Parts: sequence; C-alpha cells; structure tokens
Amino acid sequence: MRVVSAVETFPGSVHEAETLWYDTARWPSWVDGLDRVTGVEPRWPQLGATVTWQSGPAGRGRVVERVVAYEPLSGQTVEVQDDSIRGRQSVEFAPADEAVELTLTLEYEIKQRSPLTPLVDLLFIRRAFRTSLDATLRRFGLELEAARRADVG
Repeated sequence: MRVVSAVETFPGSVHEAETLWYDTARWPSWVDGLDRVTGVEPRWPQLGATVTWQSGPAGRGRVVERVVAYEPLSGQTVEVQDDSIRGRQSVEFAPADEAVELTLTLEYEIKQRSPLTPLVDLLFIRRAFRTSLDATLRRFGLELEAARRADVG
C-alpha cells in the first residue's frame, strides 16, 4: 500500500476538533472533493459504522467509509473504498499547548493495475491525494475557527 499524510495544528481543543470532524453534516464545507453525504449510520463515528458520500462530477464517485478503529479524543481509522481505490484513512487528534494537532493519513492501493500503475501513482495519484489531504485539513481549520468564534460570540 502507498501512504500519504498531512499534519496541521489549529487553535482549539481536541474535543472541539473531534466534535467538528465527526459532524458529517458539515463535511461538504471542508472534505476535499465531497459533494454530498448520502448515508450515515446512527452509531457513527463508532466501530463498524459507515458513511457514504458522493464526490463532484470530476471526483471519485461514490465513496464508502467503514470505521475499523475508534478511540474517543484520540482518533479513528476507516476502511475507504471507491471505484478506483481501497485503503485505510486515519485521523489522529493530539493536544499541542493550547492547540490541537491533526494528522490525516491515507494508505491506499489502486484496484485496476497495469505495468504503468507504479509510475502513474508516483507522478500523479500520490501527489493528488496529498494535495487533497492538505486541502481538507486547511479548510477544516477554517471551519474549526468559525465554530469557535460562533461559540464565543
């Protein structure tokens, strides 16, 4: 499996970040490529629960995430699958002074392979996933800041 990750630190607590992260109604505001959430099991974000979402027209299509590990105030790992990849995505929350550090990691494998797949992955796919993780965390930070301002105001 290939691995990409992104790390960002934001003002706020682990609790604030975790609460926002698991609020699937807000995902369209910050999850890169997500157009709409189409299904959420009631026990989300706990072990075994799934979320299904749809990307925009040029995106990944239908994406299914199933929780395979969850520890409150620490993080979560989901098995993720769409038409072209399968893998695991993890989010970790860690306190950092008066801030919270988020680490977002995607381990993936490409479903339909050819002799050129390793080169295409190295030159294009891995970079696109890294850019997507970075964009997701950057937008998440903006949402977290807005949520914190709304709680204060």
